[in-house]
Amino acid sequence: MAPAAIGPYSQAIEANGMVFLSGQLPIDCTTGNFVAGDVKEQTTQCFVNIKAILSEAGLNVDNIVKTTVFLSDMDHFAEMNGVYEKQFSNGFPARSAFAVKTLPKNALVEIEVIAIR
Repeated sequence: MAPAAIGPYSQAIEANGMVFLSGQLPIDCTTGNFVAGDVKEQTTQCFVNIKAILSEAGLNVDNIVKTTVFLSDMDHFAEMNGVYEKQFSNGFPARSAFAVKTLPKNALVEIEVIAIR
């Protein structure tokens, strides 16, 4: 199970066999709070949430074709990347990564994905 959206948006929308996931923050669905720790733990939790949403749609990470990673600081890139690469076993999707001024609730990382059936 993934945490509920924190604003007026859907966690995912399907259109023409493509599933578009909104950016996932490192929120633990059991507590409603960010997971404790650094960008590694936050990246891991983002993927826990992504996998839960994909599962509800009958998909998994092998269905992901594109990711966008938003970081609070590019100094976190290597640590995020170390966790990120472990999420995929059948090749990597296309990806963009950006540093942004601020993320919701001052997260260190937010990840959105596009998956196909």
